Amino acid sequence: MLSVETHAAAPWPDALDWAARAAEAVAAAFAITPFAALADAAPLVEVAVRLTDDAEVHTLNRDFRGRDKPTNVLSFPQVQNDLLESLANSDDGEILLGDIVLARETCAREADEKGVSLAAHATHLIVHGALHLVGYDHMDDVSAAAMEALEVKALASLGIANPYADQD
Repeated sequence: MLSVETHAAAPWPDALDWAARAAEAVAAAFAITPFAALADAAPLVEVAVRLTDDAEVHTLNRDFRGRDKPTNVLSFPQVQNDLLESLANSDDGEILLGDIVLARETCAREADEKGVSLAAHATHLIVHGALHLVGYDHMDDVSAAAMEALEVKALASLGIANPYADQD
C-alpha cells in the first residue's frame, strides 16, 4: 500500500489540499512505471513530501549535491535501484521509499515564468521527484527524454498539460 506523507515546513498557498495533490502525483507517477504494483503492495510503501522554502532547499542542495543554490525539487531515494523490483513482494511491514522536497519561492517563480499555476507546476515536480525515487534520471539525452515522456503521461492522467510542449 502506498502512503504519501506531506509536511509543509513553510507557508504554501492554502487554496489547495497539498497532501491530496502530492498523493495523487506520486500515485500517477508510479502507475505508469514498472513499479505500479508498489501502490498495492503488502508492505506499506511510504513517500515523504516536504513543502518548504528556498532557504531550506538551498542548504539541502549544498550539503547533499554540492550545489550552493536553491533548486525547485530534490529527491532523496532510500532504496537502491537494484532492490526496487523486489519491494512489492517484501515481507517488511513498512518501506520508506524516499523523500521529495520542494522549494516554494523557486516553484512559484518558475510557474509564473511558464504561465502555469503553482499547483500544476508543483504537481509536475512531485511527479518528477517520484520518478527519481524509482530509479529514473535525466543524466543524458536518452534518459531525459524517457523520463520526460513518463512525466507527460502521468500529468495527463491528472489533467495537467504537457509542461515540455513549448520546448519543441
